[in-house]
Amino acid sequence: MKYKTKPCEVEAIVAQSGYSNLNEILAFVGEDNLCPIERNPNYILKIKTLEGNMSISYGDYIIKGLKGEFYPCKPDIFEMKYELKITDNK
Repeated sequence: MKYKTKPCEVEAIVAQSGYSNLNEILAFVGEDNLCPIERNPNYILKIKTLEGNMSISYGDYIIKGLKGEFYPCKPDIFEMKYELKITDNK
């Protein structure tokens, strides 16, 4: 059998280079959903997901799921699956 995704809206934010938008990411996901930043040679941001802690690379989207859960998504996959919703604010 084949299935297709039902139309739904999601909220998302992209992790910018060097996590320069870390404050925006924190406001979006909440501090409780981020793991402490690992201070390896490069800072690595990890987010708590239903499947466990997952790394967020620069350019990855962080998606808020239908039940309020968060997870990272690679930009190529995100762009194949989602498009920007244009709102008409008249």
